[in-house]
Amino acid sequence: MSSWCPSGLIAYSAIVLLCTSGIKASWEEWWTYDGISGPSFWGLINPQWNMCNKGRRQSPIDIVPDKLLFDPFLRPLHIDKHKVSGTLHNTGQSLVFRVDKDTKQHVNISGGPLAYKYQFEEIYIHYGTQDTRGSEHYVQGYSFPGEIQIYGFNKELYHNMSEAQHKSQGIVGLSLMVQIGETPNPELRIITSTFNKVVFRGFSTPIRHLSVRALLPNTDHYITYEGSTTHPGCWESTVWIIVNKPIYITKQELYQLRRLMQGSETTPKAPLGNNARPVQNLHHRTVRTNIDFKRNKNQNACPTMYKDMYYRANRWSPDTGLLVR
Repeated sequence: MSSWCPSGLIAYSAIVLLCTSGIKASWEEWWTYDGISGPSFWGLINPQWNMCNKGRRQSPIDIVPDKLLFDPFLRPLHIDKHKVSGTLHNTGQSLVFRVDKDTKQHVNISGGPLAYKYQFEEIYIHYGTQDTRGSEHYVQGYSFPGEIQIYGFNKELYHNMSEAQHKSQGIVGLSLMVQIGETPNPELRIITSTFNKVVFRGFSTPIRHLSVRALLPNTDHYITYEGSTTHPGCWESTVWIIVNKPIYITKQELYQLRRLMQGSETTPKAPLGNNARPVQNLHHRTVRTNIDFKRNKNQNACPTMYKDMYYRANRWSPDTGLLVR
């Protein structure tokens, strides 16, 4: 945990007050998604987070369909089917599920664009206080009501998440877009049923027998690119995989989610929602996909690694993915 007072860098009174009053600022707890501790200042308030402002492979991004590159060498993604237990935390910034430290049988994520096995460790839940915003990744300027991010670390090269997040190919981020629907994901309900137990910052509750594989929608299609974690310190060590189909949450479940607060029970502050980092510049990175529209449509139309594939965002039907030709 880092403690640092930004003397001479930021003259805002709230930060100066923290420094001059003799309080050591615990930035891992103090950062937020708005104001002078929000995303624009993450790289300034803590020198260890300078990639948040200076990095050129940052996340999230807006996925522009007609810029995608079809890669025929991308493999299907594999996630172990066994279940894990852990704890759901209201951190004051996000809702985070962490796998129990004493877990005997870990869930591995492999295949897809990954050259190594990654051990599932955390789930971050991002959402908006309105239906028109919430997800961190966008598709052609469209934001979903929510996004579930499944994080794992490279278990073949590194010992844990803390080590891996600073290293090359250290982390995988698996992104599930969340849409409102009448037929919610059954596995997601294991999480949503506990929302009333984590209303305030610092509250946590155990979650037992969660299947990561069952959280995923029924599709093998995805989009992938090299990026960063979307929370401080924005480490550029993340392989992102955005699944090409949303999962569904009911209006009632989303209502319960939006009741969660940033603060404690005595000082609840603002709602926990709108916890999304703004989209970042792509800086000429390649965004690949395993969706072969040339083959699917039996047409000669795709930039391929074998070129003029054009996508548009669809209308989010349960029977189609995030992208259609």
